[in-house]
Amino acid sequence: MLIPYDQLEAETLTRLIEDFVTREGTDNGDDTPLETRVLRVRQALAKGQAFILFDLDSQQCQLLAKHEVPRELLE
Repeated sequence: MLIPYDQLEAETLTRLIEDFVTREGTDNGDDTPLETRVLRVRQALAKGQAFILFDLDSQQCQLLAKHEVPRELLE
């Protein structure tokens, strides 16, 4: 299930994004400040280039690039 980013509380969205951008393997040696990485993800969400996916089985949220989202969820 896709979760509209703008329906999450601001603090919840920020924590979700921060968790995503600070996970091991996501920075690839990138020294970009946390605030900049969070802003980039917010912009991608606003532009429809990224989505929040809630997995009912695992009860977990994921941030995915548009090309990673199952096509049937985008229709």
